[in-house]
Amino acid sequence: MKTIGTTLRELRETKGLLLREVGAKLSLDPTILSKIERDERMPTREQVKALADFYKDQKNEVIIAWLSDKLYYEVQDEDLALQAMQVAEEKIKYQSKKKK
Repeated sequence: MKTIGTTLRELRETKGLLLREVGAKLSLDPTILSKIERDERMPTREQVKALADFYKDQKNEVIIAWLSDKLYYEVQDEDLALQAMQVAEEKIKYQSKKKK
């Protein structure tokens, strides 16, 4: 299972870019980007949006990795986490149908 950090590092390395190059293009401190890639820091919504736009071909992969990490870190120590996630999934499906 890939984390947001692993996903971003792999995307950057696949493109042959250095941390400082990505940081410069996104006005993001390379030190912060390094911490994100090492999973020592969660990126903010704004940072994820910028990174997803930067890696536009893999935009969904970046967003999904970020969202899944956020969900995991929020419920990881809860005994009923899986059941709660299933209920949340049903709620999302229900709301999506309602919007259509």
